[in-house]
Amino acid sequence: MRAEAVGGDTGVMGPLHILSVASEVFPLIKTGGLADVAGALPAALRPHGVEMRTLVPGYPAVLERLGDPQTVATFDDLMDDRARVLQGSAAGLDLLVLDAPHLFGRPGNPYLTPDGEDWPDNGLRFGGLARVAAEIARGRIDSYRPDVVHGHDWQAAMVPAYLRQASGEAPPFVLTVHNLAFQGRFPRALLPALGLPDDAFALDGVEYYGDIGFLKAGVLMADRVTTVSPSYAAEIASEGGGMGLGGLLQGRGEDLIGILNGLDVEVWNPATDPLIAQTYDAATPARRAANKAALQARFGLDPRADAPLFGVVSRLTSQKGLDLLLAALPTLLEMGAQLALLGAGEPSLEAGFRAAAEVAPGHIGCVIGYDEALAHQIQAGCDALLVPSRFEPCGLTQLSALRYGAVPVVARTGGLADTVVDANPMALSAGVATGVQFSPVEQAPFERALHQVAALYRDKPTWARLQANAMATDVSWNASAARYAALYRQLAAQP
Repeated sequence: MRAEAVGGDTGVMGPLHILSVASEVFPLIKTGGLADVAGALPAALRPHGVEMRTLVPGYPAVLERLGDPQTVATFDDLMDDRARVLQGSAAGLDLLVLDAPHLFGRPGNPYLTPDGEDWPDNGLRFGGLARVAAEIARGRIDSYRPDVVHGHDWQAAMVPAYLRQASGEAPPFVLTVHNLAFQGRFPRALLPALGLPDDAFALDGVEYYGDIGFLKAGVLMADRVTTVSPSYAAEIASEGGGMGLGGLLQGRGEDLIGILNGLDVEVWNPATDPLIAQTYDAATPARRAANKAALQARFGLDPRADAPLFGVVSRLTSQKGLDLLLAALPTLLEMGAQLALLGAGEPSLEAGFRAAAEVAPGHIGCVIGYDEALAHQIQAGCDALLVPSRFEPCGLTQLSALRYGAVPVVARTGGLADTVVDANPMALSAGVATGVQFSPVEQAPFERALHQVAALYRDKPTWARLQANAMATDVSWNASAARYAALYRQLAAQP
């Protein structure tokens, strides 16, 4: 397994044309970090001579933002109804939009019904997306044929299964696994509706423990499999962390590559951010205090500059370790600290944090849901950001925290371990620490980390150094985009 990313640009020179296939893309439609990556990567790749066009489903939120679209392909029978591909642009993105109202003409969450359940036809919906991507890859659109196809997560992982079904050459396919926990598993009976032959249902095809495995198929058939941090690449290529795919991932050997995610540093820039109360940068850290005061007011917290203010921007799930935080709230209150939490997820956690805010007004505040502007305000106003995930492929929230000078407190796992330098005695002595790590992901180590943060916060010179180090960290896409560009060129140069 190649845990480190590939090096600088090599191989084929000149502009490369990449077709990105994603089920969501920021700022048009977003449920998590996949959208942020799909939205930021095209601009990050342009300086490296890579032109990326993104195929995305035609959700209502996407279609209403699509500027001056042109129909570039039509399908008379895509999952039992007509569909077309629209070419256009929005938010600086070069887009191909799969306009298939019978599959995607549904407002709200792209994967879930209003009741919070998976849409029962998700297999057909994203099978259709992959099928169209394969057609485009083989030249369905006049004057456009990509050099490489780059699919994201299970929703795009069936592209190589469809590419296999046609004769002739096909461009290489790269699959990025953002979160192995979501695999896209559907009944075998769906095979004919997906338009795949019986022989595709095999161990070296889409078969996965008697079902159709979208992600399994992509992991098996992709030319390269990338994931979003070197540590996560190592974790998933194991029996314990592989979630049923560990052996297959381990068998991919050097074809499995860890490339860290980056952050869109134009969107996330405290010096220019229009969503925060007071802009600031590393040279003006004192101006950050206005954001803390504004955040305390927004969450109904006591206006105390001396209280360490912890922030959370997260899905409220056990994967994210938010049950540990809920159990640690008495410890946090005993320390005289405050909490501002933004998130939604498991009903028991939502109810628990709501109840805690009612019991301890002025000390705990929560907003259930997601608000992009409020996420920026938390990063700008909290003293420390909590990310106690049990596993985390990369994580973007801790990168935002570093950028905004909110000291990240993270579990030592996946991309969290790769991006935050722990404030251990050696790192503090060397002046390189940027945050606090804890391990294992259990109650006692987490609460020790909270106490450590409180002690560091009281040591104002050390805290200021931590914040300065955090803001000096390069969290941009610069290095990682160069590695993706090198990977694309390497693949495009192969016979």
